[in-house]
Amino acid sequence: MTAEYSAHHLQVLEGLEAVRKRPGMYIGSTDSRGLMHCLWEIIDNSVDEALAGHGSRIDIVLHADGSVEVRDRARGIPVDIEPRTGLTGVEVVFTKLHAGGKFGGGSYAASGGLHGVGASVVNALSERLDVEVDRGGKTWAMSFHRGEPGTFANGSPDSTFTPFERSSELRVAGKAARGATGTRIRYWADRQIFTKDAAFALAELEQRARQTAFLVPGLEIVIRDERSDSERTEPTETSFRYDGGISEFAEFLAPDPAVTDTWRLTGTGRFTETVPVLQPGGAMVATEVERECHVDIAVRWGTGYETVNRSFVNIIATPKGGTHQQGFEQALMKVLRAQIDQNARKLKVGNDKLEKDDLLAGLTAVVTVSLPEPQFEGQTKEVLGTPAVRSIVASVVTKELGARFASTKRDDKAQTAQLLDKVVSEMKARISARTHKETQRRKNALESSSLPAKLVDCRANDVDGTELFIVEGDSALGTAKLARNSEFQALLPIRGKILNVQKASISDMLGNAECASIIQVVGAGSGRSFDLDAARYGKVIMMSDADVDGAHIRTLLLTLFFRYMRPLVEAGRVYAAVPPLHRVIVMNPGSKPNETIYTYSEQELHALLAKLTKSGKRWQEPIQRYKGLGEMDAEQLATTTMDRSGRTLRRVRLEDAEAAASVFEMLMGNEVAPRREFIVDSSARLSRERIDA
Repeated sequence: MTAEYSAHHLQVLEGLEAVRKRPGMYIGSTDSRGLMHCLWEIIDNSVDEALAGHGSRIDIVLHADGSVEVRDRARGIPVDIEPRTGLTGVEVVFTKLHAGGKFGGGSYAASGGLHGVGASVVNALSERLDVEVDRGGKTWAMSFHRGEPGTFANGSPDSTFTPFERSSELRVAGKAARGATGTRIRYWADRQIFTKDAAFALAELEQRARQTAFLVPGLEIVIRDERSDSERTEPTETSFRYDGGISEFAEFLAPDPAVTDTWRLTGTGRFTETVPVLQPGGAMVATEVERECHVDIAVRWGTGYETVNRSFVNIIATPKGGTHQQGFEQALMKVLRAQIDQNARKLKVGNDKLEKDDLLAGLTAVVTVSLPEPQFEGQTKEVLGTPAVRSIVASVVTKELGARFASTKRDDKAQTAQLLDKVVSEMKARISARTHKETQRRKNALESSSLPAKLVDCRANDVDGTELFIVEGDSALGTAKLARNSEFQALLPIRGKILNVQKASISDMLGNAECASIIQVVGAGSGRSFDLDAARYGKVIMMSDADVDGAHIRTLLLTLFFRYMRPLVEAGRVYAAVPPLHRVIVMNPGSKPNETIYTYSEQELHALLAKLTKSGKRWQEPIQRYKGLGEMDAEQLATTTMDRSGRTLRRVRLEDAEAAASVFEMLMGNEVAPRREFIVDSSARLSRERIDA
């Protein structure tokens, strides 16, 4: 370090050096997320070709050696000489930043690639990249090492690399079939750049491929994974193709039964903007150009309260929204407010005002816009910034949705009426919850009369230290009353199996005595109105028998917590008690008292008996096998399950909400076929010894 600072201390990074020096600026990070971003830069180039009407299939191969290959049957990268640089089109695309066919030259009406850095960035961050192009009856090929063109001695990335010295060569590698065009790119990510644990995530790749196939109807994307691990030795191949477009996508995303059909809102708008345009002489001149923006939106409302909202610009996902998302929500609010005002007396609205959360409850929406050269914030393209898109989307939604409400068709009239009823119900529930929140206070022992009579409350007022045990059955409740510490442990008995709330409506759930009691005792509301700070207990512990029925009851309770009290699960405040299965009394010789050992599985019991036999110890026969919590006396239940000093609790965690939601829908939802398929496919993983028969 020196105090001197002059122009000699400045560095000018040329070409792809800047990418290797600061990769995070271009791909976000150098972990698995950045690795996947690189792959999608290559795939999106092929998708842009499909959007332009060239090629209907893309193949993605994850090779066993860690490389990845992307093949398409589109027009192929240009192989002729680019006049300004004197290089072939292939070398320009892979070695020059901000070079490509997506700067308004007429090759693409709308594309996801905009900045001309995708392929060159991937090349710069690859230990080796091979590209083959089929054009003009020939197969052209070129290789690169960390962005530098040259030749390799063989097909391995570790083989000797010889860079071109005077001029680069796009070699002819063979003949192509007559009329065949396309591009094949295979690359090995540079481990000098990416972290050691960075890897291609197959599940994430399949999810994105499925999403792209929905957004480009008729495009087939095939993923082949040739990697092997401890669970899989054979290659797997998955194909995605959907002809229904975003209507089918909305149905796929929807987590709940439908209130309305999937409505398609489409339209077009024009706007002008001043942008620099490259002139034939090479100068950039500010020019006013007219743009056309195509809007295509699929919406449907369901019976639940969750919102699933996906937005895209030229099929590129914008997870943080932007002007198209703002225009959509603005128009949605305007139309529904107007409809509720017109039907205020019929809907018994009074002076209540609609808020955004009310209309978003149960909404599944796919918002897509297509326009030339959209303005994004950064290379990762997470937010759309083009200002004119907001008013165009708002105009289309207002017109199309307004026409739906004005329709005289019987189905439209019935569905719009159901939608207004749902939105008003959400509004009233929100207002009621807010009123309840303002008046709700932590109940003390003198105020417990408003709580269910079967609740056995604790004395402490400190929420953090209190525990609510949800106990299966009245017989277990009697024992638990004697085993608990009444200072901080409360008990709520439930009768057997509660309602499966994944299948039931909100009104059915609230009408179920057991579900209503649990929500009332927890005291924090339910659904969107759930307020974690208002929860009356620090821990909620499910205490059911250690058998199949007990596991089912635990699953039903978890479904209730996941769907209607999810913040409680996210905060790690839901637990499952772990009661023992067996009680083994080890007989000690002489006057030494016998020893009591509890085991929690058949495997653990057999291991214990083998250990006792080996050490020459005897045990009392028969070994007690607990069929339920009610068979324990208070001391045994306290020692094994309720006393903080000796019990075991399993904390229920929620690491991936989307994956968890799909599992709950598969196991507990209305569709039988996916559940049956899961049971059949998973049957091989279950050993006979684990079945409690």
